[in-house]
Amino acid sequence: MTEHTALYVYALLPDRPDGPDRPDAADGVTGIDGRPLRLVRVPGASVAALVHDAAPAPLEGGDDQVRRWVEEQSRAVDTVWERTGSILPMTFNVLVAEEPPPEGRPEAGRSAERRLTEWVTEQAADIAGQLEDLAGRCELRVDITVDRTAVTTGEAGEAAPEDPAGGPADGLSPGMRRLMAKQREHRARNAAGQFADTLHAEIRQRLLAVAEDYRDRGPTHRVAGETDVLCAALLVRREDIDAVGTVLTELRSRQPAVRIRFLGPWPPYSFIDTRHRTRAEEMAP
Repeated sequence: MTEHTALYVYALLPDRPDGPDRPDAADGVTGIDGRPLRLVRVPGASVAALVHDAAPAPLEGGDDQVRRWVEEQSRAVDTVWERTGSILPMTFNVLVAEEPPPEGRPEAGRSAERRLTEWVTEQAADIAGQLEDLAGRCELRVDITVDRTAVTTGEAGEAAPEDPAGGPADGLSPGMRRLMAKQREHRARNAAGQFADTLHAEIRQRLLAVAEDYRDRGPTHRVAGETDVLCAALLVRREDIDAVGTVLTELRSRQPAVRIRFLGPWPPYSFIDTRHRTRAEEMAP
């Protein structure tokens, strides 16, 4: 295996001319396993690729190691995104390998850098358009649930459902107490589900009013005793982050049963056209 004949690609980003006193976007940034990153500039295009030199083989390891690599890659992308204001991240393990020359034609081979720049040149207009559209935008994640106990005890501001089986259990058999507990849990789930449906329509409309785009996502985690209301990714202008926070704060103050997880800002991973990733993956070794 030949070392450093491939490029590990982290992202595509705007390539703005830097003055002599300005470092480029990759200066001092390290990626996976502390490897220094650099930009591959594309002549005639306003796009550059963020890469490190790599062996022409995908990274492989155990779950913990892969998780660490993904986190290191994400931190590097976040750092460069903060510097440039727009970025198109790649997924994990996107490699562009050199193209060996055919037998008898040593001049016909292409280096990894040449293959990458040719690919970016082919799609430069589309990539530059995406970068411009996402400039100054970020992704926020909003995960909202309701606490079923709070809902059924009336903390949600709604009338608590009557619990005919909720009286004293003294003198009941263990089997009867288990049956009553299951009935209470069933009623709590139903009440929380109805409350969550009502909240979902309301909060979705309010978030759409302050976000430029909205994508439903699966729940990022589960908590016992909570019912999902909404789990979404929002594309917002940076100056509108506080507006999203205001909507959520108002909801929490009005509905104490609500539990909110508000994450970000991040590069807009959920709102990126993935065509550039697909093409890059075709160039892997």
